[in-house]
Amino acid sequence: MSKIAIIGAGITGVTTAHALLERGHSVVVLDRHRYAAMETSFANGGQLSASNAEVWNSWATVLKGMKWMLRGDAPLLLNPRPSLHKYSWLGEFAGQIRHYRANTIATTRLAIEARRHLFAIAAQEGIDFDLERRGILHIYRDKAGFDAAARVNALLREGGLDRHPVTPEEMRAIEPALHGRYHGGFFTPSDATGDIHKYTRGLAEACARRGARFHFDAAVDSITHGRDGIAIGWKAPDGSREVLAADAVVVCAGVASRRFAAMLGDRVNIYPVKGYSITVHLDDERSRAAAPTVSLLDDATKIVTSRLGRDRFRVAGTAEFNGENRDIRADRIRPLVAWTEALFPDVGTARVVPWAGLRPMTPNLMPRIGAGSRPGVFYNTGHGHLGWTLSAATAQMVAEAVHAGAVSNRADRAA
Repeated sequence: MSKIAIIGAGITGVTTAHALLERGHSVVVLDRHRYAAMETSFANGGQLSASNAEVWNSWATVLKGMKWMLRGDAPLLLNPRPSLHKYSWLGEFAGQIRHYRANTIATTRLAIEARRHLFAIAAQEGIDFDLERRGILHIYRDKAGFDAAARVNALLREGGLDRHPVTPEEMRAIEPALHGRYHGGFFTPSDATGDIHKYTRGLAEACARRGARFHFDAAVDSITHGRDGIAIGWKAPDGSREVLAADAVVVCAGVASRRFAAMLGDRVNIYPVKGYSITVHLDDERSRAAAPTVSLLDDATKIVTSRLGRDRFRVAGTAEFNGENRDIRADRIRPLVAWTEALFPDVGTARVVPWAGLRPMTPNLMPRIGAGSRPGVFYNTGHGHLGWTLSAATAQMVAEAVHAGAVSNRADRAA
């Protein structure tokens, strides 16, 4: 049995912990917060969406971004203030446009595989996370948007996804609560939604029951790689210094992964792309009846929805390039509320809880999974807008790599 340290108790860290426990390893998870799932895994859009696997590296995205730069309520907002990290990241992003097709297909396949693992883990551990397996409906107001979606659909179908076009009449049969006029849509019956925070917290509790140790309020500030293993240091809440010795480390720290990778001699180019959400509390029967139960993705506004149980409706979207800034801006929340009121006018918005989180994005929008440059160092990070969707599969991949390395090390010592 090897002792594996995991930095980060979000969805990727906790799924990685579970996968390593399944392979017989001793697991210690460190997180700077008091509880699991307190950053990007707290209040995202809730979609388990293979249908949203298209990577953003396309000239269409670049042109839209340039058009939106002068609009405060635009789906994508770029702070033009000079930043070497931001502009070098954007340069690498543009360089990945040539891989758009291959990466979209690969992400689709990974998302389909991840869904299978995630549902199996929830059933195995008895996790209640407001799962709704009603599919996801993408909506389009005009022919141009619908035709662009059809081109993307060909790639998703090549990746193995059943996503098919639907007429406006079929859209309303799928989700009768939907208001407005539409050219058409695409429906993915196999997609689902759930509460990422409840899932992650439930899985963390299951890992603890299996013997994993969690160190919360542990802001890691040093990682030392030596011949005898890895030493991870942090300052405890009482001001004392703590050091953990481990055989291997897996970095699952979201936007902080770039800093930890630098400590380990690796370059993991992650940029924090802020997303916003609102949780609409459905406090009266009229609102509960008027809120949709089928998950939606409005491609024109880049807004997604999920119904979380009987009394909550999650609306999320936007991408903001503004560094490691976690401020919740009123001008970015207003469009989410206005969208809700326009499409679902009978839903009350008197009690709306806003949130913002930082998506850890790599320039090619593909997660960084696998070994680092030094023995015993691994990464499972950089999932961007699909962390919830991809985590259960990437956890299996990195756990298998860690396990293979541990077996090889034991064989070397025995020899």
